[in-house]
Parts: sequence; C-alpha cells; structure tokens
Amino acid sequence: ALRSRSGRSIINGNWAIDRPGKYEGGGTMFTYRRPNEISTTAGESFLADGPTNEALDVYMIYQQPNPGVHYEYILPTDNTISPQLPPHIRPGDPFNGQLGVTDSTNPIQTGTDSAQVSELYPDRQPSRFPPNNQVPAVQPPRRYREFNWKQVGTTECTTTCGRGSRYPIFHCVNRNTQAEVSEGLCDISFKPSAEEEACNVNPCPAFWDIGEWSECSKTCGLGMQHRQVLCRQNYANRTLTVQPNRCLNLEKPETTTTCQLKICSEWQIRTEWTSCSVPCGVGQRTRDVKCVSNLGDIVDDEECNMKLRPNDVENCDMGACAKSWFFTEWSHQCSAECGEGVRTRSVVCMTNHISSLPLEGCGNERPSANTACSNGPCESRMQWFTGAWSQCSAECGNGTQQREVVCIRMSGDSFTVMSPNECSSLERPPRHQSCFLKSCGAKWYHTEWSTCSKSCEAGFQLREVRCLSDDMTPSDNCDPQLKPNDRETCNTQECVPQIDENCKDKYYNCNVVVQARLCVYNYYKTACCASCTRVANRHSGILRHR
Repeated sequence: ALRSRSGRSIINGNWAIDRPGKYEGGGTMFTYRRPNEISTTAGESFLADGPTNEALDVYMIYQQPNPGVHYEYILPTDNTISPQLPPHIRPGDPFNGQLGVTDSTNPIQTGTDSAQVSELYPDRQPSRFPPNNQVPAVQPPRRYREFNWKQVGTTECTTTCGRGSRYPIFHCVNRNTQAEVSEGLCDISFKPSAEEEACNVNPCPAFWDIGEWSECSKTCGLGMQHRQVLCRQNYANRTLTVQPNRCLNLEKPETTTTCQLKICSEWQIRTEWTSCSVPCGVGQRTRDVKCVSNLGDIVDDEECNMKLRPNDVENCDMGACAKSWFFTEWSHQCSAECGEGVRTRSVVCMTNHISSLPLEGCGNERPSANTACSNGPCESRMQWFTGAWSQCSAECGNGTQQREVVCIRMSGDSFTVMSPNECSSLERPPRHQSCFLKSCGAKWYHTEWSTCSKSCEAGFQLREVRCLSDDMTPSDNCDPQLKPNDRETCNTQECVPQIDENCKDKYYNCNVVVQARLCVYNYYKTACCASCTRVANRHSGILRHR
C-alpha cells in the first residue's frame, strides 16, 4: 500500500485516482481511500492484494508541500535473494539499522520517502524494478537507527503578554551519546512537525488608546477640538475596551484642546456717512463697510461674522419740507388789440426743496395770475369790441369759451357803446369758440428766488424750476431751451463788517438748535446767539424780497 497526506496519484498512466473507489490496473484491483481531512490527519492511500504480473509506476501530483510517502510491498520467496552481509554479521542480526529477511515465506519490505516513489531507485529508470528481482537497500526501521530527532528547546515567544506563540526546536543527535550531529544523518521525513504552543497568556497591562483629533469647531479664531480616549487591554491577539479604572495608574491624555486655524477677518467702516439723499423730509444715507482680513486685504463678506456687520444704509430726516408758489412766465400776447388789456400766467403751490421759507406753507399771498398790458391808443372809428374770453371749459385739450361782443365808437382814449346795427357793415366777431389752452403736455414752473447766500460781495440765490404736465405732475416734455434759470448772482456790493462781540455761540453744535427750531426760546437764543441771529436775518430777507 502507498499512502500520501496530500496530492493525487496516477497508476500506469491509465487513470487518475481522485476519489475513493476501486480501480483496476496490471491485472490487479486497487482500492483507493481518502479520509476526511477535518476529522483525521491520516493521509490518502491505495491498497492491492496482488499479485501483479507487471511493474507499477506510481506518480504523485501534489499542490502542497509533500509531507512524505510510506509504502509496503511483498515479494515471492522463490525469487528473493538475500543481500550480501559482511563476515562479522550473522544472518538475522541488524545491519546498518536494517534487519535481514528471516521469513522466506512472506518477506515484507517497508520504507519511507519525502518525494516521489521513483526516487527510491536513483540508478534506474522510473517504472522499472532492478534486474534479477534484487531488492535495493532501504532505510532501517526507526528502532534500529543510529541517529534520531530530539527536541532541544523552543523558539522565543512572539509576545511578552496577551498570549503569544512558540514552536519546538528539533536537532539531529546520536542516539547513544545524544550529541548533536549534522541534520543530513537523520531522516527528514521523520522529523516531528513544529506544533504551535501558546505562551505568555497573561493579559497585557491596560493602556490609554488615543483617537484622532476632531476638526476645529471654528474656521477662524479660537475654537475647540475633541478626541476619544479609551482604556484598552491586549489579550489573545485581540484588543478589548475595558473599564477606565484599569488605567488609573496611568496619566490620562487630554480629550479636548483649543485650536485656531487662522485669525478671523473683521468689519471696517471705510467711509463717513454720505449726505442725506433728500434736502428735506425722510431720505437715506450710506457708507462703505468692508470685510478686511488680518493682512489688510478686502475679502468676501462671508469671511466676517454677519451678525456683527455695521449698517451701511440708514434713514435720515432732514425736517419737514417747505412749500412755495410756483408760476409760469407771462403770456406774450395782450388780451386787447388796442388800449388796456391783460397778460396771464399759471400759479400753483408746491413743495420746495431749496427755499428756506417758514414751514407754514405757501400762505395767502398768492402771486398775481394777471398783469395789465396795452397795445397803444385806439383811433376814432366804429368797431366791434370784444371782451376777454372766459376761461376755457377744459384745462388742456379741446374746450369752449365765450366773450362779450359790443359795437363801440373809439375816439382817442374814450369810446362809446353803439347799437350793434352801427357795426353791421363789419364782420361781427364770434361770441363762442372752441378753445385749446394747451396740449395736455408740460410747461416750465419755477419758485421765487431764495435768500441770497451772501449779504455782500456777490452771493447767489436759487429757485427751483420744474417741468409739470397738465395734471401738475413732473414731466420730461418741456423744451430745454425755454427752461428758466435756477441760479443768479445777487448782493454784489462790498461788505461792511458788522460784528457784535456780545452775540456769539457758546456751544459747538448750535446748528442742531437751529435745525430743531429752538431759537424761539430765550435760553437757546442767548446760548446760540450768532446762529439764531443769522437765521432770523435770513428769514427777514426772504420776507423783504417777497
């Protein structure tokens, strides 16, 4: 029988033995066995009762290291030739660890090899026995060998604690003297396998297992980082988390720390507040606010804390707006062809953004909408005299109007009303007509001139000019070439110093007193004498101008 712990066998090149069963070859039935590799370490084997009438060649194909081959075979006694023995060796005595054949009836030959069976016969071709049926010398049984394998110690443990591994060390020794000899004198196939042994199974001391730091809690400025610190212990090639009290003899690492990725940017106010967007009433003012890095560069607003951003827009109250009379230029045509007539203009009351008039409004002193005109004396003659047309029934667009028509005799600067028949030879003017005061377009309106900016040495005065449509709303349809001037020079005479040393401002912010109109009170009039006097003079100048 031939046994192997791993591999696959081929007999006579006819078939491969790869599963348990019976196989026929050379006229002999072979039984192949392969034990369960999990429940036993016995190798696979095949057995034949014989006899066989031809030589057998056995080849092994193995995928793992060959652990060795054990074989046994029986030879007929008639063909057995005893080996030549030295003179001092008697038949039956051991020779070189090999017993001679004593049972001529059923001699059994045994042997072991760590490679293929064909290596037993190095001087012969595989698949052939030696001539004359002579049996070659084989290894002697183990009990008769001169050299044996002996365990002389173990390897060092792989760990100092927590369960490590070590392996026995085998050397080849003289069986009688136990002296170590060359390993080549021992059969390598009989060398015991180095089985793993457990060592240093006591648990290792506990230790602090430190995790990685977390990200900083803030992208800039001072933040915090955290990490996990656990008490751990190694045992049996595993690391376990244990109670923290096992690490009490060790200083516990910090679990939190401060961090700062970079210095935070900050808000900077780059400009002062602008002037209010309106001269009176409620408007807005702005200023420039930027986010600046610690290097002085302007960066995106997101780099700064938006909750701390200063306002860059705010409301501003310039006080109530004054009102002024606005009016157009006088009409160019006189209402009468001869004698006294009138010219007209439109007058409206509107908010004035420039005038410093008191806040009572336009008041009752409405500018005149009519003015007298004359085209010269009329000659003595009969003629139809027409009165002024009544107002047009429509303020703009097509309407109707009427007038008085009488027959008169003109004589110098006087006239006499005559019967209409006296003027029958003359074409009587119509009493009614359609009227078109203006297209529903726009005209220039302007206010009175403001107080002169200086009382002497060429100041200037302003008035507001607006283009208004028929419904008194702002328009862009006025002729720019007809726009009245909104600024002119005034008070060009030289100045005569008039300084009252007793009238001075005692506070630096008297302009606030003026804006709040507190000069009517004696206390503020005295504390801010110069400022209150200046305002009073300006108002009186306006009234005189009006």
